[in-house]
Amino acid sequence: MWIMKRISLFLLTNLAVIVLINIVLIVLAKFFGVNLSGHGGSYIGILIFSAVVGFSGAIISLFMSKWSAKKSYRITPISIEQLHSLSKKEKLVYDTVLDIANRHGITTPEVGIYQAKDPNAFATGATKNSSLVAVSTGLLDMMNEREIEWVVAHEMAHILNGDMVTMTLMQWVVNTFVIFISRVIAGIADSYFSKGESNGPSFIYYAVSIVLDLVFGLLASIVVMWFSRYREFRADEGSSMYVGKEKMIASLEALRKMKDLAPANDNQLATMKISTREPSGWKLLFASHPPLGKRIRNLENFRM
Repeated sequence: MWIMKRISLFLLTNLAVIVLINIVLIVLAKFFGVNLSGHGGSYIGILIFSAVVGFSGAIISLFMSKWSAKKSYRITPISIEQLHSLSKKEKLVYDTVLDIANRHGITTPEVGIYQAKDPNAFATGATKNSSLVAVSTGLLDMMNEREIEWVVAHEMAHILNGDMVTMTLMQWVVNTFVIFISRVIAGIADSYFSKGESNGPSFIYYAVSIVLDLVFGLLASIVVMWFSRYREFRADEGSSMYVGKEKMIASLEALRKMKDLAPANDNQLATMKISTREPSGWKLLFASHPPLGKRIRNLENFRM
């Protein structure tokens, strides 16, 4: 189950959309005689088909991201009208988001709280002006005000850097190659087993292409996760501009101590890489966040 915790909701949604598109293509071909599968075309034609489907999967995932996050985490939104009834830390979250948004001239992201024991936070949304920053109750309970301010600034840096759109473009490129290679191999398998007797895509073609979409999609997530780790360094650097480099480093050190104090078999901190065991070796390939030690060293060498 550890691997599922280390593949982001965005990637899982993207894979689900790709599979759904495949199912739609099968229904169109089998029941309506409309072949949009890319089967039997030239490599250029298959590549164009792959780019269109790959873009569809990535862009649908992007626009579903905020809705999916709200439903998955059961986020309770907080607004300016509720400030009088918020706790001091909840108000700090909202005020930090509002301050950074105003300083950079963007629409204030939605702010929400969700129930979770682990100290966690994330930002999502299709655009800078249609974003969401959510923090867990565990983060509010376990972190002090300085650390909470850093976490929120880090998530705002993701929004201001346009990371969701950047990740979507990366996912589009990856999707295109995944679908292209899957269709080429599926076409070869279809020709081999059907002995050239079929005029259109057979069940074998669709079955092989869907399976390969999933397999290659998971392998391609290694590339996307590498890019995600790179963007985390950028978000750390960006947030240091808002709250100060030393505060950033101190907060990361606090997270590392929190990790060291956790029981060895405790997985509550694993979801967003504030982990009881920092990923290493092949597990690091599927980690969306770099190890805390590398993030600290990066900030120590960062010149503001």
